[in-house]
Amino acid sequence: MEPLKQPERQEHTDKQEQFERTLSDWPRLDSATRIELFRAIPLDEAEDLLDCMNVNDQTDLLTSMSLPERRSWLRYLDLDDIADILSELPEGEADKWLELLDARSRDKVSALLAYAEDDAGGLMDPRFARVRSTMTVEAAINYLHIQAQEKIPLEHVYVLDSEQKLLGEVGIDTLLAANSDELVIELADQDVVTCPEDMDQEEVGALFARYSLTAMPVVDEDGHMKGLITADDVVDVILEEGTEDAQKYGGMEALDESYMRTGLGEMIHKRAGWLVLLLIGEMFTASAMAKYQQQLEAIWYLAIFVPLITSSGGNSGSQASALMVRAMAMGEVKLRDWWRVFLRESSSGLVIGIMLGLVGLMRVLLWNYFIDPGIYGSSLMAWRLGATVSLSLVGVVLLGCIAGSMLPFILSLCKQDPASASAPFVATIVDVSGLTVYFTIASLLISSY
Repeated sequence: MEPLKQPERQEHTDKQEQFERTLSDWPRLDSATRIELFRAIPLDEAEDLLDCMNVNDQTDLLTSMSLPERRSWLRYLDLDDIADILSELPEGEADKWLELLDARSRDKVSALLAYAEDDAGGLMDPRFARVRSTMTVEAAINYLHIQAQEKIPLEHVYVLDSEQKLLGEVGIDTLLAANSDELVIELADQDVVTCPEDMDQEEVGALFARYSLTAMPVVDEDGHMKGLITADDVVDVILEEGTEDAQKYGGMEALDESYMRTGLGEMIHKRAGWLVLLLIGEMFTASAMAKYQQQLEAIWYLAIFVPLITSSGGNSGSQASALMVRAMAMGEVKLRDWWRVFLRESSSGLVIGIMLGLVGLMRVLLWNYFIDPGIYGSSLMAWRLGATVSLSLVGVVLLGCIAGSMLPFILSLCKQDPASASAPFVATIVDVSGLTVYFTIASLLISSY
């Protein structure tokens, strides 16, 4: 094959760059501009663009189309993608869109819609390459040729028995290299990773990552193969779940659409609720400060170290919470591991707290003896203050690590998303407890002096 001539190569590069710019600008475009641009680009680019979109953008684009256009593009999409799109529509509208499909596709999409949106069954494509276990290699190749004409991908070929139970997987290259009279079952790899049809999509993503899969069969409780989940479906899930967790961890509800496509009212609604809740939590911090007002008035320099104490506890809690939320999302940590996590975080929190405590002690003594001599009064008072700050840092960091690591477990036990253990939420909890620890130690070491 001759290489592309220089002008042709340059034209190909320009088109690729233009396509990438279109894709990057897409989230910022309104619906009218999107459909106008989509109609203007060549068919192959339009197909690539539609394939690259998330389900919200696909739904928005198809809604803007005329009926004939919508019918044509719906029939282009994979059945699992169609099911995802229809699940975004009101029930009556979804029924109208279903009528645009042929009878066979309509039945399969309806079956997919019966699954919950976040279940493995909702992600799978019911069309997959299959051969019967009793077939010879020659018969299997002929049968796969028929499936290829129906545009069923042949990257993964699964061996089923007469009851559609999954027995194994066989590669096209294996079939082509075998003798024509060999039985397919003798060539099949029977060690196939599968998932049940009701498995949560996050767990599906974790399985793909753990076993480095490119596709995974979905089976029912009796082992019948119901469909196939491919890596591109899981990439969308991972991006969606990662975005949702990141937004929740920032102390807000997850957005339903991209940032630029979310209306001002919706944005306020998603953010204001959590901010009000956090404000109420911080009121307890103010109450704790008021409770120790006399100590602050009598020993003014106690107030200097309040931000240091609260921020150290909040930061350690945020770290522990972030580690646990991610570990639970990746399947590295289960509910039954809570006690091991408790021991690990208690140990690390204690060691880190001692390290920060020594830094806090040095801060007090350095200022009292070298930077601003006598600022805290007598030498004994400086050492008492240093010990108060040091011990408080040990206590709040330890509390932060324990609270931050245990809160995701508590939420998970209550059937809530562990990602809701957001950094601001953990910091608010640790602020109140940290102040209590600080002023309690101060009352023992300084106020009684």
